[in-house]
Amino acid sequence: MEMDTINYGVVGTGYFGAGLARLLNKLEGARVVAVYDPAHAEPVARELNCTAEPSIEALCSRPDVHAVVVASPNGYHKEPVLIAAEHGKHVFCEKPIALSYEDCNEMIRQTKEKGLIFMAGHVMNFMNGVRTAKRLINEGRIGELLFCHAQRNGWEEAQEEVSWKKQRTISGGHLYHHIHELDFIQFLMGPAERVSMSGGNVAHQGEQYGDEDDMLLITLEFPNNRFATLQYGSAFRWADHFVKIQGTKGAILIDLQDVKVVLKTPEGEERFLLHRSQEEDDDRTRIYKGLEMDGAIMYGKPSATPPLWLHGIMSEEMAYFHSIMQGAEAEEEFRPLLDGTAARAAIATADALTLSLRQNRKVSVCEITSRQAAYV
Repeated sequence: MEMDTINYGVVGTGYFGAGLARLLNKLEGARVVAVYDPAHAEPVARELNCTAEPSIEALCSRPDVHAVVVASPNGYHKEPVLIAAEHGKHVFCEKPIALSYEDCNEMIRQTKEKGLIFMAGHVMNFMNGVRTAKRLINEGRIGELLFCHAQRNGWEEAQEEVSWKKQRTISGGHLYHHIHELDFIQFLMGPAERVSMSGGNVAHQGEQYGDEDDMLLITLEFPNNRFATLQYGSAFRWADHFVKIQGTKGAILIDLQDVKVVLKTPEGEERFLLHRSQEEDDDRTRIYKGLEMDGAIMYGKPSATPPLWLHGIMSEEMAYFHSIMQGAEAEEEFRPLLDGTAARAAIATADALTLSLRQNRKVSVCEITSRQAAYV
């Protein structure tokens, strides 16, 4: 875009949305001019010296808004994305972009027909260690990929106030809200063909926990005899948060709890940072080890400020989106992130897993994708 300043509107100014708005407002050539949130907009508007709009329509119809950041609760992403597209605004939408494959299709269709950027907020792509792992794999350091295993779990005690993130109809539960690892594995291995999921709500019944499943055990099958497994949930007394990538010549560990990235080959081990600096890695490790509720399943409160490590990857993500808005050329790797298609692929697999749990059987992902022809 050929303009001196890109003006942004932000829908949803809770913990994450307010953080994204602050980061955007500090970027050169960027300005947040309007925010909308029925509960949290006013203090953020005062802080950023912008307008708190009374509705999504009012924000998206402003002629001075060039792009809209959607950071409302997961189940409420579709409406602002479609309204923004109707008004010709580019969109950044937090993950998961929607809670169904059908909704993803509609959002992609509308933004693509208008020729708009539709970037998904899969922030894990902006971790230094994730980029390092992708580079090592592309260089052939671990050979052909055979298997990935991810765990993002911990234990949650009863809560005095239950967040929307624990309510299945709004958040989608652990599988959708914590879709980062599923998305990352599919980035490495391609779309899954057949999937299965078992588990349920095994240890957290009652009003103080919400209604999401607290133990999900997942198997993904890929072409050419390759596989992945994942575990999500808050019913694990022994907490873990990692991705292990196994290849024919070596392996990579991305440890998001005892923070590090390790390349293991017959020649030995090499270590890399997960975040931008040792300070950020130490910050994440300290927070995880100091929490009563494991960091893999913690949720930020609207009044809180993101920690140093999270602030770092959010900064990288917003700087990238802003650079695209200013006309930067997207790398091949990130193009599926900029039109919603990578995010849709993750949701297709999540929908298939949900069907597997409900019907107690293996499900082919094409059962989800063939229900409605994907928009190309």
